[in-house]
Amino acid sequence: MTTRHQKTALTALAGLSLLGFVTGCATDSTAQTTETTAPTAAAESTPAATGSGAGAAASTSTYKDGEYKAEGSYTSPGGPEKVGVSLTLAGDVITAVTVTPESENPNGKKYQGEFADGISSVVVGKSIDDIKVSKVAGSSLTSGGFNDAVDQIKAEATA
Repeated sequence: MTTRHQKTALTALAGLSLLGFVTGCATDSTAQTTETTAPTAAAESTPAATGSGAGAAASTSTYKDGEYKAEGSYTSPGGPEKVGVSLTLAGDVITAVTVTPESENPNGKKYQGEFADGISSVVVGKSIDDIKVSKVAGSSLTSGGFNDAVDQIKAEATA
């Protein structure tokens, strides 16, 4: 009877370990999603919170402050697409973003519009080096054009 109880206990322990592993995986992907929104408040408050925080941001600033514009491109099932991106940088942090849909395709217009409506909450308040957008408001392809434009803006802002 002890052997049966030991087997049952080991089976339960293995099941809990597997459950913990699977839950850990789910938590990691949730954390990534949360990281796209939660750090926004922290990033916004860090530069203004104390003089030392602002000094640290200024001393490590890589990009020139200002407003930058670029046109990113990507490929959709309907063919090549372009999307306009305007970013305002202050201390390497994105303080404003505007995405201008440029698609001629009705489906592309729809997804670019949804992306444009949702991108601000994902990137404003974050360091430009910390963003790499994968999917916003159901649009995953537009993010390729957005990331392309951000790379262009980084190059321009360091020049």
